[in-house]
Amino acid sequence: MAGMTVSLDGFMDADKVSPDFEELLETPAFKQMIEQTGAVIMGRHTYEMADPFMWINDDYEFQVPLFILTRNPPEKFPKGNDKLSVTFVTDGIESAITQARDAAGDKMVQIIGGADTIQQALNSGLCDEFQIDVMSLILGKGLRLLENIDTEKIKLERISSQAITPMRTSIVYKVTRL
Repeated sequence: MAGMTVSLDGFMDADKVSPDFEELLETPAFKQMIEQTGAVIMGRHTYEMADPFMWINDDYEFQVPLFILTRNPPEKFPKGNDKLSVTFVTDGIESAITQARDAAGDKMVQIIGGADTIQQALNSGLCDEFQIDVMSLILGKGLRLLENIDTEKIKLERISSQAITPMRTSIVYKVTRL
């Protein structure tokens, strides 16, 4: 499953689209997602949005193997713990998904960003579900999550939608390749 939070007008800005993050962490939907996730894929930019030596620890919500999609792995990176490990994947989204599926076992692989990583996952045909959380705010500019999608090859079928917090509506789609 790939997922991301956007503004009502479709823009991403991590500092602005998650004012409810602390509230989100306490919701049953988020707790269920954490429980069902066996591995996480993210892009290098998402990995570096905050100092990884500060957030990759026992307090990070995803205590699972992390697979970071990048062209150039850093020389130094946090080692994680007995549940959370960090692997840099330099040979593409297909390899990242394969490695994450192997690590996740019978649990879900969660692709949490950024935009380029999610676009690659959707375009590769290896993403079976897409979750978009829409925040009730308008940014007017920024990075669009759903640019560069091959719309001729992808069909979305809504599985569910629900208000998660007063500001956040979550919509989950089944992704079908045409």
